[in-house]
Amino acid sequence: MTHPRYPQRFSWRCPLSCLIVLLTCHSLTADDQILTVPPGQRQLFLDDHGIATIEGLQRKLHQPRKVGAVIRSPNPKDTLQTRTAPVWDPQQKRYKFWILGSEQQFWQSPDGLNWQPGPKLNLPVRMAVYDPHDPDPARRFKAALLNRGFAISPDGITWTQLETPAIQSSDEGNFSYDPQHGLFIHTVKRSGPYGRSVAVATSRDFTNWKDYGVVFHADDLDQTIGRRRIVERLANPTLKQTEYNTPEHYSVQIYNMGLFHYEGLYIGLPSMYHHTGKVPTDWPGFDKLNLSPYILGLVRKYGDYTGFYNIQMACSRDLKNWQRVGQREPFLSASPLGAGAYDIQTIIGPSAPVVHNDELFFYYTGIKQYAFVGSGNDPSYEDYVPDAGAICLAILRRDGFLSLDAGETPGKLTTRPCVLPGGRLRVNVAVRKHGHLQIEALNSNGDVLAVSVPITRDERRAEVAWKRGNIIDLKGQLVHLRFTLCRSGLYSYWYDTP
Repeated sequence: MTHPRYPQRFSWRCPLSCLIVLLTCHSLTADDQILTVPPGQRQLFLDDHGIATIEGLQRKLHQPRKVGAVIRSPNPKDTLQTRTAPVWDPQQKRYKFWILGSEQQFWQSPDGLNWQPGPKLNLPVRMAVYDPHDPDPARRFKAALLNRGFAISPDGITWTQLETPAIQSSDEGNFSYDPQHGLFIHTVKRSGPYGRSVAVATSRDFTNWKDYGVVFHADDLDQTIGRRRIVERLANPTLKQTEYNTPEHYSVQIYNMGLFHYEGLYIGLPSMYHHTGKVPTDWPGFDKLNLSPYILGLVRKYGDYTGFYNIQMACSRDLKNWQRVGQREPFLSASPLGAGAYDIQTIIGPSAPVVHNDELFFYYTGIKQYAFVGSGNDPSYEDYVPDAGAICLAILRRDGFLSLDAGETPGKLTTRPCVLPGGRLRVNVAVRKHGHLQIEALNSNGDVLAVSVPITRDERRAEVAWKRGNIIDLKGQLVHLRFTLCRSGLYSYWYDTP
């Protein structure tokens, strides 16, 4: 992600203030513990971390708006894919992007929309990040070489492989960087309770890695929901049908998961692989496919499956314990037939968003068909679709993953108590016609200390005005915020840096 912030946590300087807050804390329940809200860090509602109570509000998951393919290969035999996100090079003033599925691995763009091929790489890099904190300019770009180790580069083009051992994966991975904590995050595919699953490894120095093992996998509920979605898809003529349909082989597994740090929590976008049937390996032309002998051997020995994907969402505060978001509804799903889209069957989810002002750009893999087989019950090599895959873009409102929504009847959100850090309060809220959002600041006894002027329109970074009291004057005090919404959806709130 671009333009990272480095919020400073509230520090106690005054013994009297500390005593007052400690005495106040003594009366708080376990569910009412003090929330730390660093200045500038947006508070989202993907989990209940900062919430004391919710009344009359519903969580609503939002899908990004698809733009379509932004990187296509001139070679029709290529199936372009991505397992990373573009990074901004502040020296060269351009985005840099590494892809797989083509000899042209490296692409550049001034704006994230218009991409041009760049110089040839000396190593097969497909997952890279930019580290502005490394004092050595020759190490600013860092790459995870799946099952081969790691590499560094001064420019993202000329790479030096390190002697650091690889984080072992079956055949999939993803890579991102958390600049707030200086943490490199490498997800890999391993086997779990329901087949393909996600393991996580992290490092703070890019040399010593902590491997957490499998931390995210499908469960029984995924199988139940997945079977229903398979049946619904196969009955929908507007969607591409899968090559095989054998109900005894129905299952849902996690093929890949992009994982990134965003505004104080970790968000995962797992690619949910819905198996619909087993692929035979004795059809004419199987050996002609552009697969390595190793992969061909695995497929012949264990078989493989055809199916489709959707991208869901999960969140975590520690990278080990994960909570599903949006009741497992898709964050990204297949496009319908007839629109000229690439992502009609296979979707490999985004690695991390790129922040563009008040929008998030998600780059993901869209493929027209299952990777190994053609169409029909007797596929052949000639059926293999040319120009099958591309790098696609979807755009989301900033913080727009999930909102707390109210209809005609007002609803309320009360936050856990927070020692106000100072700075103006801002909100990201979508107010519909005849709707409003009003905010109150409360002390620990529930007394109202400040009341805002109602917000009555869609605002992505609205500065809250006050008609009674002012939250800036309450700096250092222990305060709850109470948001009252009518015909509105609240995405986030935050305090400006004082």
